[in-house]
Amino acid sequence: MRLLYVWMRSAVALTLLSGAAFADVTVSQSNDPSASLSGQLSALLGSEKNALGTVPAHRLEQVAAAVVRRDKRPASGEPVGAPPTLRYDESWLASQPVTSKGTDEWKCLATALYFEARGESIQGQFAVAEVIMNRVDRPGYPGSICGVVNQGGQFSYMFDGKPETIHEKAAFQRAGKIAALMLAGAPRQLTQGATHFHTRAVRPGWAHRFPRTAAIGAHLFYRQPGGS
Repeated sequence: MRLLYVWMRSAVALTLLSGAAFADVTVSQSNDPSASLSGQLSALLGSEKNALGTVPAHRLEQVAAAVVRRDKRPASGEPVGAPPTLRYDESWLASQPVTSKGTDEWKCLATALYFEARGESIQGQFAVAEVIMNRVDRPGYPGSICGVVNQGGQFSYMFDGKPETIHEKAAFQRAGKIAALMLAGAPRQLTQGATHFHTRAVRPGWAHRFPRTAAIGAHLFYRQPGGS
């Protein structure tokens, strides 16, 4: 990585200067070839050193990081670790790897799905996961899954006065698989950017102000207008 960074500093500096460094080392064709080459290299290295001082360090780091990311992509163009084609059925989800433990973000998402939607279909649980992920990406909400899930008054299981004890192992395993797929970049194609949902049994005050985007199982989904 150090070698790549040094190389990138040279390449970027020369590119950003639009060939100025090369102009400094132009020599006559009548010069001795070996002397000419030596002089060109010496002058080029000196010019490159000076040129590097004009390029902000953060710009060089950004370009080097972009090259590293590009090189990690497989020939197909799909990012490493991309989830398989999504199917919303029990048999397909059962074929996915079991997730026994993961990051805090995975645990927060899996726990929210377990308590908020474990009685729903696979599609219904993915839809609830979309809402949480959409909030993470939206200005005005916490920028992490745990922040969104733990935000006061947002998810009923967090303020119903009952302990968050997981009794149904199979249901939590299912929620964990869904959480892992969402964190791996599964497409959000069910709720059209929904940021809110509620069961059909209630009618919160915001429901008449937000456009409804989907109705899946026992839940109705809505997208908050505006950018916050």
